[in-house]
Amino acid sequence: MDKYRLLYVLVLSCVTTVLPAQLKDYSSQVDSVLNLMTIQEKVGQMIQYSNNKLLTGPALDTSNRTEEIKRGEVGSVFNIITVERAKQYQDLAMQSRLRIPLLFGLDVLHGLKTIFPIPLAEAASFNLDLMRKTANVAAAETSSLGIHWTFAPMVDVSRDARWGRSMEGAGEDTWYGSQVAKARIEGFQGSNYDEKRTVLACAKHFAAYGAAVGGRDYAEADISEHTLQQVYLPPFQAAVEAGVATFMNAFNEINGIPATAHKILQRDVLKGKWGFKGFVVSDWGSVGEIAKHRMAKDNKDAGRLAAIAGCDMDMHSMTYAKHLVDLVNEGEVDIALIDDAVRRILTKKFELGLFDDPYCYNNRAKEIEDKKIVTANRKIAREAGSSSIVLLKNESALPIAATARRIALVGPLNKAHKDMLGNWSALGKAEDVITVYDGLRAALPHAEITYIEGYDLETNELKVLPKLTGYDVIIVSVGERAMDSGEAKSKVDINVDANQQRMVKEIKEATQKPVITLVMGGTSVDIFSDGTLYGCYSFHLVVGYGGRQCNSGCTYRKI
Repeated sequence: MDKYRLLYVLVLSCVTTVLPAQLKDYSSQVDSVLNLMTIQEKVGQMIQYSNNKLLTGPALDTSNRTEEIKRGEVGSVFNIITVERAKQYQDLAMQSRLRIPLLFGLDVLHGLKTIFPIPLAEAASFNLDLMRKTANVAAAETSSLGIHWTFAPMVDVSRDARWGRSMEGAGEDTWYGSQVAKARIEGFQGSNYDEKRTVLACAKHFAAYGAAVGGRDYAEADISEHTLQQVYLPPFQAAVEAGVATFMNAFNEINGIPATAHKILQRDVLKGKWGFKGFVVSDWGSVGEIAKHRMAKDNKDAGRLAAIAGCDMDMHSMTYAKHLVDLVNEGEVDIALIDDAVRRILTKKFELGLFDDPYCYNNRAKEIEDKKIVTANRKIAREAGSSSIVLLKNESALPIAATARRIALVGPLNKAHKDMLGNWSALGKAEDVITVYDGLRAALPHAEITYIEGYDLETNELKVLPKLTGYDVIIVSVGERAMDSGEAKSKVDINVDANQQRMVKEIKEATQKPVITLVMGGTSVDIFSDGTLYGCYSFHLVVGYGGRQCNSGCTYRKI
């Protein structure tokens, strides 16, 4: 097997990073608990289920798992979004024989209630301190609801703009992606879990998920050893160096081997060469999907391969729950591997203080509604949104003069409250969003601002445009809906929709006034392919999805 082993290298970063404080050694306490556990209870710690009130993947099973939790046969529940629900589940765990607390997780990628720019947009700020700050706010809000763990940050390098999930990461540069990974992990986790205002972070998706062939989500990564080493793995090693608590496996195959069953990557590299001390969770159902990749003969064999490879926790596929005890009893999986996984999981629960007080994260629910805290968080959101905007071209069109009296806003994205939140917006509310229309009305209260839909946001069919005469400024927004990017949202064509392009050309031909164009979207869109669009604009502003606060001054003030 030596010829298949990989040498993994990371150029040392010259950027200062704040490493977590040295955590207390809980090895003796962990071993004391481990020695009391039955094989069923050990395997139980390796099982994670989704709360059936909120699903973030295919509904593989909608049981509430009450009896399993009471028996101590569940280690984690995710998609919990209220303190009350978290307490209900933890109460069940406290009825188990050993009273081992549950770990609660949730996808909080760019804010829980206060929504910040999507990660790709925020990366465009090149402000690592600000990224730490936004992640820390997200962690404080998340932990206030009794949640211990977020499945973020995504640290996949993405070099194919057709891949829908590129909106969750920092883009195409390996070195920069490594710095962003560290910053976000430091923000989520803080320097000490005892603060109870932070959460466990999760580096995902391990590995090479962003190298999917053709940018097709879930497709295999067919890449050379050199490319894997030099491009796709360094951000994950940077995450380990930053002290990340958990890793998540990817859905894809890497040169024919499903990531969840990849022993070299998980055991030899991550836990061996890199010295990762946390635990690895599968992605949604990816343990069971090993059989669909045709590497395992059936679901039971998939569980065997995943456990041997180093996947410590099965997210919602039920494979470990159905088969892992039998696999151990039959000698197919060494009990030492189970013990190693359980030690890693229990250690995090000890570090969080859950064995001392299983409800220690349940005491701050009112903070998320506290007016002073909400105001402070929104100020940070505005700073992040403003910093994420990219100016591509300006021919004296900006800033809009305070004397402007008639402004035309063309395009439904100017009023798209929900879409401005971006995908993966957790508990963000559309009614809290300040759109371009809202922001300009506030910034220019004496101006006449006319909204013109221009095209249908869902179908991209053009609407009849009125005559655009008598306006001092025309602002056109083009792009896509929030749900047009993200998981399972890969594209064949990344150009701005042809009808939107046609609309912009018609507007430009019909007026001599400045045309300001906002490009909004989750993934990259091509406005340069034939030069037509770029030549039509006096000004280009790539907004991305900047969360709730960024649009209030983006065209009026110099931000």
